[in-house]
Amino acid sequence: MRVEKLQVGQLAANCYLVWDETTLETLIIDPGDDADYIGRRINDFNLSPKLIIATHGHFDHVLAVTELKLAFNIPFLIHQADLPLLKRATASAKYFMGVPADPILLADQYLKEGDIVKFGQEKLKVLATPGHTPGGISLVGDGLVFTGDTLFYQAVGQTDHRYSSKEALLASIKNKLLALPDETIVYPGHGESTTIGEERQNLLKY
Repeated sequence: MRVEKLQVGQLAANCYLVWDETTLETLIIDPGDDADYIGRRINDFNLSPKLIIATHGHFDHVLAVTELKLAFNIPFLIHQADLPLLKRATASAKYFMGVPADPILLADQYLKEGDIVKFGQEKLKVLATPGHTPGGISLVGDGLVFTGDTLFYQAVGQTDHRYSSKEALLASIKNKLLALPDETIVYPGHGESTTIGEERQNLLKY
C-alpha cells in the first residue's frame, strides 16, 4: 500500500492518496480543497481513483469532493452522523475563512463501524471514532491508520463545538486507536505523522 500526503487548503489539511501498487486503484481521503492540485498528483502517478472518503464532515476536509467526484465519476463515502456538517460545509467555509465554494455533493453511501473498504488487493477497515464530530471515523490498514481530526502528533482533536464530546473522543482513542500495535503509523488530518506507541505516552496527560 502506497501513501502520498498532500497538504491542501488554508487550514493545511492532509489529503491522502492511498493506492494498491499493483492495480493503481486509489482512495482519495479527505480532499479538503485544491482539487486541481489533487488531480495533478493523481495523474502524475497514473493512478486510478476508486472512492473518495471523508473522515468527518468539516469543510476543510471536503471542499474538493464535488470537483473530484465529477472529474473521476467515483462515489463519495462518509459516516451518516456527519451529514448535517456536510450540508453546512460550504456556508462554514465562507463564514470561517471567507472562502467561496461550490455546494458539496452528498454521499453516495455511508460508512459504519466494521465496514471494509477494498481497492485493488488492499483494504482498510472502518473504525467509528466519534468525539471531534459525531460521525468521525478512522481507517485502519496493515501497519497504519488514518485518524482524521481524532488523533494528531502530540495532540487530540478539538471538542469545543456544541456537537463535540471530549468524553467520546477520549473513549474513541483509548478503546479503539490505542488497541492498535505501537508500531502502527498514524496519518492524521493535519500535521506530521506519528505512531500509536508515541501517542500512547502523550495521552497520559489527558
